[in-house]
Amino acid sequence: MADTKSVNVDQQGAVRVLQLDNPARSNALSLGLYAELTTQLATADRDPAVRALVITGGPSCFCSGNDLDDFLTGPTIDKNHPAILFMEALRAFSKPVVAAVEGAAVGIGTTMLLHCDLVYAGRSAFLQMPFVQLGICPEYASSYLLPRLMGYQRAAELLLLGDRISAEQGRTMGLINQTLADGVVLSHVLKVAQRLAAAPPKSMREAKRLMTDSQRAGVTGALEAEMAVLAEAVDYGELAEAITAIREKRTPDFSRFE
Repeated sequence: MADTKSVNVDQQGAVRVLQLDNPARSNALSLGLYAELTTQLATADRDPAVRALVITGGPSCFCSGNDLDDFLTGPTIDKNHPAILFMEALRAFSKPVVAAVEGAAVGIGTTMLLHCDLVYAGRSAFLQMPFVQLGICPEYASSYLLPRLMGYQRAAELLLLGDRISAEQGRTMGLINQTLADGVVLSHVLKVAQRLAAAPPKSMREAKRLMTDSQRAGVTGALEAEMAVLAEAVDYGELAEAITAIREKRTPDFSRFE
């Protein structure tokens, strides 16, 4: 695999593999990494030699979420923000996308799975969406998709409490198709992706379009609403307190906020 700005790109037959490779930051998505992923998605969607896409991380961490430093020092969160452009590129991707998850999938490491077509995870993997605990709000239309996937109370448990759940719990909630032994997830996903790539390409794209079109308006509305709240949250101060507390290894104090 050739390294490209912390994204390893590999072509296996008609399957394109994008592997997050930023172990020093536990595969956190920086502004640069978002931009590179967006470029790779656009390239793969245009390339007729690509009929299926695999997204994966490392053997011990899929993705630890957004790079928190970028939240505080990066550009204003709007439709041109690198994270938003990535979200739009993945949800608009016309070909089947399969995720191979090992280890931690935190924040957008979990919410991006909602926009993959098939998800497989190792048994020791875990999912977590600690947005509220970080002083921000749910993102990537998770506030819309999760209640419809698993019911309001289960979604509230994940989004309001922010506790981690096991891969098997994720499977029972509908977030994961199948849990597998650790270390074999990627090889299994590649076989699944090859099956998808061997199918009639137009029929595959149309089947995916028909399924995603039915929820497009709701997802678009949720993305816009979440984006507006996220933009305010960065300036409000709760995020800064949460990050400072993490760095100082203390419990955050939100008592001064209303």
